[in-house]
Amino acid sequence: MTCRCDRVDFSAFAGGLGVSSLGVKVCRSFDDLQALGESLHLALGVFDGVHIGHQAVIGRAVEAAEREGGLAGVLTFDPHPIRVIAPGKAPASLLETLDHKARICGALGATVFVALPFDEAMAALSAEDFVGRLVGARVMTLAVGEDWRFGRGRQGDVEFLRGKAEESGFVLEAVAPVMWDGERVSSSRIRQAVRDGNLEAAAEMLGRPYAVSGTVVEGRKLGRQLGFPTANLATGDLQLPPDGVWAMRVRLADGSVRAGVANLGRRPTVGEGLARALEIHLMDFSGDLYGQALEAEWVVFLRGEMKFGSIEELKGQIEVDVRAALDFLEREGGAA
Repeated sequence: MTCRCDRVDFSAFAGGLGVSSLGVKVCRSFDDLQALGESLHLALGVFDGVHIGHQAVIGRAVEAAEREGGLAGVLTFDPHPIRVIAPGKAPASLLETLDHKARICGALGATVFVALPFDEAMAALSAEDFVGRLVGARVMTLAVGEDWRFGRGRQGDVEFLRGKAEESGFVLEAVAPVMWDGERVSSSRIRQAVRDGNLEAAAEMLGRPYAVSGTVVEGRKLGRQLGFPTANLATGDLQLPPDGVWAMRVRLADGSVRAGVANLGRRPTVGEGLARALEIHLMDFSGDLYGQALEAEWVVFLRGEMKFGSIEELKGQIEVDVRAALDFLEREGGAA
């Protein structure tokens, strides 16, 4: 059998936008897992945000691979299962793209990233069938949160997996929730913290600063006309903080990190009714970024979005914003 897994190289970050080179093998099906032909230690879950609770689960799989030999992997679903099962209850925004999630998991030590397409057929798969297809590969360890549910009607749980572990010969690692500030860490708590602009709380629960990943798309080129060209980042349904001007750290596709200042909002000075957008000016940079994927880390909120009386006033304020962002990032040791 030939493995159809894609080999993808990522630059990972931990505790900021670091630059270690990782190779993560991305698989899309149960068959791909079987085709790997190696012992597997898998963490299972949705992992939106890959927060410190998720990291505890993934860590068990990584530790097992280091101890027993074989590959450490993360198995998740695309899209988020609740968007198929109960779209009315699905979160409007997520904390990262699938590729971004793979990079984060790679930084945590995973060498395999499994993104199973979640559709009506997957939703109808019984817990029995799901595990049966999973252990068709050489699964040695399964790590899950102790309250993880799966399979049609959420019929599968940790007790079910314990029975299957005895029957099929894999080791089950059931991990207790991780607490922060007296409550369980969850993706919904982090999304709320980001919405509120409480990036410090979000970073505590994520175990790293909050960042979004997106592709640079063509904009109206107004920043260039003002002398401050911007990269317009397509953020899709990612969770964004409050509108305004932010100091940023931006990782380019080549792995380099640049200081930046961003405007998030509707640019009231240059046009009414514009769609909300994230526009980032990269300091000391020139080049074509269209079509490239960037990771933008939110560092500090500088000011709210404002409407100015003239383009000249706007340009003067942008100059102030650039200096303020650069000063802050230099103090924090994060300016390129």
